[in-house]
Amino acid sequence: MLYLLHDASRLMLAPARAVADLTRLACEHPLNPVAYTSSGRTLVASCELFERTTRAYSKPAFNLPASERVVWQRPFCRVIAFGEPTNKPKLLIAAPMSGHFATLLRGTVAAFLDSHQVFITDWSDARDVPLADGPFDLSDYIDYCTAMFEALGPDLHVMAVCQPAVPVLAALALMEAEDHPLVPCSVTLLGGPVDTRRAPTAVNVFAEERDLAWFRRHCIHPVPDRYPGWQRQVYPGFLQLCGFMAMNPDRHLTAHWEMFNHLVEGDGDSAEKHRAFYDEYLAVMDLSAEFYLQTLEAVFQHHLLPRGLLRHRGQRVDLAAIRRCALMTVEGERDDIVGCGQTSAALDLASSLPAHKKERHVQAGVGHYGVFNGSRFRAEVAPRVRAFMARNAAAAGHGLRRPDRTLRLVHG
Repeated sequence: MLYLLHDASRLMLAPARAVADLTRLACEHPLNPVAYTSSGRTLVASCELFERTTRAYSKPAFNLPASERVVWQRPFCRVIAFGEPTNKPKLLIAAPMSGHFATLLRGTVAAFLDSHQVFITDWSDARDVPLADGPFDLSDYIDYCTAMFEALGPDLHVMAVCQPAVPVLAALALMEAEDHPLVPCSVTLLGGPVDTRRAPTAVNVFAEERDLAWFRRHCIHPVPDRYPGWQRQVYPGFLQLCGFMAMNPDRHLTAHWEMFNHLVEGDGDSAEKHRAFYDEYLAVMDLSAEFYLQTLEAVFQHHLLPRGLLRHRGQRVDLAAIRRCALMTVEGERDDIVGCGQTSAALDLASSLPAHKKERHVQAGVGHYGVFNGSRFRAEVAPRVRAFMARNAAAAGHGLRRPDRTLRLVHG
């Protein structure tokens, strides 16, 4: 019912939003004298803020200086390749499936375009996946990771940003356990919740204070009938966005008040920066209920992976099986979502991996977002990651080699 009410409110506000947008356009037209008055600019600013705060934001574009190709696809995910095939090292960036679209990692991708052939996981909005395509849970996510590694290998490097740390590690451990010839050369984990018992944050405490039935009762809703995924049970993106914004409400209120003042003062550059950030931040996607609840239970409540109790299709996931794939962790000193130490726990759990194939980096002065984006990421984190991947390229030997299978992938 909540999803239906939220959707209905968007539709009911559509006429008012259209009037506000037309009023804005009329009042800022250069031939309208009102456009040059303080009251006119105030009206324009008010109309724009109303339209933006009531709008349903669509998925943004990457807008990077490279062509995009779909090279692998299943109902809940596709892999996008940037640029034409090259001889550069291959890097798969596993984007988080946690509410925002993969375009949130636009800056992460851009930092590696010159040095690598970059791929990224572009997760589907669950509301757009027909019910006939079946469910999607944490086990399916692990299967997807394995299939991507196989399709893009050999000689593949993987970078998991935040939430994918656990399924990427699980897929890696399972491949290592069976001595798979297409195990990635290296995996880098950026701010991932491997062991949330370490340095727990407010997010971790919230997840542990409530049982799974509470989350199922309050957070899971059916998709309304105007979407392709009608009747699919999902964790709606708008609920996740409310959670994100509730962590720092003062910051968002201040940002919108500052934008209002920038518009009144005619500071178009500052206003445009605000638009660019919130066009991305307010665009959210739904998650399948199975994946959300299983991840919540396994990762944040029962800590199955670090306790050695996580099972995939009946097989135990043992990180001690990792012997060949190099492992790097990157954490933010001020991360208030994934506490410092939660990601580096993977290095201790991969007990069979030689020390020279492990590396830990704690980036000073950054929070969660700064671990994978921003000026310090570009200047300090990305060069370290590139150097780590270069040191652990395919020359180290990964067992049997197969021909590059990228050529047989789906093209879009």
